[in-house]
Amino acid sequence: MNEDITVNGNYGAGQIQVLEGLEAVRKRPGMYIGSTSSRGLHHLVYEVVDNSIDEALAGYCTKVDVTIHQDNSITVIDNGRGIPVDMHETGKPAVEVVLTVLHAGGKFGGEGYKVSGGLHGVGVSVVNALSMHLEVEVKRDGKVYTIRFERGNTVEELKVIGTTEETGTKVTFKPDPEIFEETEYHFDILKQRLRELAFLNKGLNIVLSDERTGVNENFHYEGGIVSFVEHLNKTKDPLHPKPIYLKGSKDTTLAELALQYNDGYVENIFSFVNNINTQEGGTHLSGFKIALTRSINDFARKLNMLKDNDENLSGEDIREGLTAVISVKIQEPQFEGQTKTKLGNSEVRGIVDTIVSEGLSEFFEENPSVTKKIIEKTIMASRAREAARKARELTRRKNALEVSSLPGKLADCSLKDPDQTEIYLVEGDSAGGSAKQGRDRRFQAILPLRGKILNVEKARLDKILNNEEIRAMITAFGCGISDEFDLEKRRYGRIIIMTDADVDGAHIRTLLLTFFYRYMQPLIESGKVYIAQPPLYLVKKGRESWYLYSDEEMDQLLSRIGRDSINVQRYKGLGEMNPEQLWDTTMNPEGRTILRVTMEDAMAADAIFSVLMGDKVEPRRNFIEEHAHSVRNLDI
Repeated sequence: MNEDITVNGNYGAGQIQVLEGLEAVRKRPGMYIGSTSSRGLHHLVYEVVDNSIDEALAGYCTKVDVTIHQDNSITVIDNGRGIPVDMHETGKPAVEVVLTVLHAGGKFGGEGYKVSGGLHGVGVSVVNALSMHLEVEVKRDGKVYTIRFERGNTVEELKVIGTTEETGTKVTFKPDPEIFEETEYHFDILKQRLRELAFLNKGLNIVLSDERTGVNENFHYEGGIVSFVEHLNKTKDPLHPKPIYLKGSKDTTLAELALQYNDGYVENIFSFVNNINTQEGGTHLSGFKIALTRSINDFARKLNMLKDNDENLSGEDIREGLTAVISVKIQEPQFEGQTKTKLGNSEVRGIVDTIVSEGLSEFFEENPSVTKKIIEKTIMASRAREAARKARELTRRKNALEVSSLPGKLADCSLKDPDQTEIYLVEGDSAGGSAKQGRDRRFQAILPLRGKILNVEKARLDKILNNEEIRAMITAFGCGISDEFDLEKRRYGRIIIMTDADVDGAHIRTLLLTFFYRYMQPLIESGKVYIAQPPLYLVKKGRESWYLYSDEEMDQLLSRIGRDSINVQRYKGLGEMNPEQLWDTTMNPEGRTILRVTMEDAMAADAIFSVLMGDKVEPRRNFIEEHAHSVRNLDI
């Protein structure tokens, strides 16, 4: 064939590029680590730590040290076997192959690892490709070896630098600022994941140190996932003192589960496969849900708490107030998609089902008082669900075009395409009036909210659906609520919370975010929820004026223009701005700033909502005392 044949203009063989080695990773980093934002930056640490965790899973590693250095470089040290240093069939030392070749590692068959979280084999080589420099020190076979790379290329060959009786691997790397939008590591983000790994690997000791602040934390849990459930429930009131722990195995699959009911109304189930958080669940989660529902219904009938003519309790009723962690270790996990968020192995469903059915049957027989408490709670949930179903009918719309059923106080927009529209949730009728006058009616809708909405952390769904402000939001958004939520039916592409810059405004914002997180979580996951940023100050000097959005901006301006003959107005409420000012500063897409609400860590979000909005006073007091020094605006 003629090599110069072209298809669609000048697209032919001459335009096909072959990227050698790690070039592909540097060219398209998002394909390998998700993004080059803060999330991707922290993912580099997880990839290196995962190798150490795999050593722990294989039974060779008991301690992992992670250090953030002053320059935001990272060191990860473990006491595992050490990366192999002998010569590979490619003619290079194995450690160099692992760090410079994609899909090279001990996790593709063979006897290197029976169970591993690193499925695709791109982990540490990707970290190498995206780092300014990376250095590996290996202790094994009585010697200490070192090798150094820069941007994925070997710059110092493997050499022996000493002798030792220890074994292990030390990896130090500095993320490349040419690749990442930011290169500053956040202690709290790393802390969440490392604590999670310590829970999932009973007895493993993980230490996180931050040389920038001198802070370090040690994570070590002999209780494993039982400690995990206790940690998740620490801001709640459990129905039974100790979590129920179930464990079993079949062939090469090992499953362990811990569950504990609390007196709340939200289900919290976290599932893991080989330490990977399967956020979308999969066969292990469905096996657990099926067995739990069947077991509780069976015992409810056995104890005569459900009569012959009563309907079975639904899975939703049975999981109300349940906190559970499911951890499965599998030799050959099959994930749906590159992101590893949903397990596909069909045999795991039956294995988990059997372990849960047999374990719960034994527990319920031996603990009749706890069993009765749990079943009473699920029956109460069933009655509330029926009441919620009736309340839900009031909020359900037949279709997105049926304007007659929209809430009366909604000022809707004329465009119907949700990708082009947005709705402002505005605190109070006064600000709502200004927003209605100042908006662009084509694509901006306004829904004024009167006062503070219900705290959904302390209420069942039937009570929530009877709240007028919440019903107005559900109806306006058009996408339903809870298990009936359908993102495709949304009427707006952006939901923007616009509240006053004071304590009441912050409280309303938190109540709204709690509601979205608990009952419309896909809105946050898909990046549809935003927070408006109205200005704090208007500064005038002569004929010039400036809108300022923080005290820092104010200090910068005053140092530039001086403090003489200036007029400063502090906006305490949105209602203090006229429609034109509100449009110019906060609503005009050409000049406004809006903050997107993200879900970096679902467990951290759940914990903070429980602390701030839940019934328990003590955790909230501790939180306030711990964070009092960072308060900026105190409204007394």
